[in-house]
Amino acid sequence: MCAILSYYSIPFIMMVTGTHFNYYQVCHRKLWLFSSGVTMEHTSDLVYEGKLIHETTYPQRSERYEELELDGIKIDFYDARNKVVHEVKKSNKISSAHRMQLLYYLYVLERNGVYGATGVLEYPTLRKREEVVLSEIDRERIRDVEEEIRRIMNQETCPPVLESRICKNCSYYEFCFSGEEI
Repeated sequence: MCAILSYYSIPFIMMVTGTHFNYYQVCHRKLWLFSSGVTMEHTSDLVYEGKLIHETTYPQRSERYEELELDGIKIDFYDARNKVVHEVKKSNKISSAHRMQLLYYLYVLERNGVYGATGVLEYPTLRKREEVVLSEIDRERIRDVEEEIRRIMNQETCPPVLESRICKNCSYYEFCFSGEEI
């Protein structure tokens, strides 16, 4: 009985992913719901559109670059020869979240012995690219954010609705604004 009680009194430590870093920047409620197993992305036309852009914009990439899974992250396009992570996004409306996600990928690579990797955020529909390099300030911020993400993931209750302008395009919109409490 003691082992069971002590198990429940210790916070559960989940693997933090790039998606968690992205959601942390956008909405703590979305982060908590996602990490609690409530996924709504499969119901969103906007998410589907983003996946379609990702899959069709650079068809030659899957032949030239490799997919890499490491410590909970999944990098779709990694140029191992030049140590470049390519991250394709539909829109730059939440570019700070995209940048943080990519920085986390670079951090995890470094944590696993791949030093000097850089990243490129690509917005093909906008014809924009942003190069991303991991700095010491970024490393410190990532450690702090990772700790905060774990705190949010281990909360007993769901964070409140933000009611931000980005909510209307979120795959969790109907869930959050259905009028029901969690």
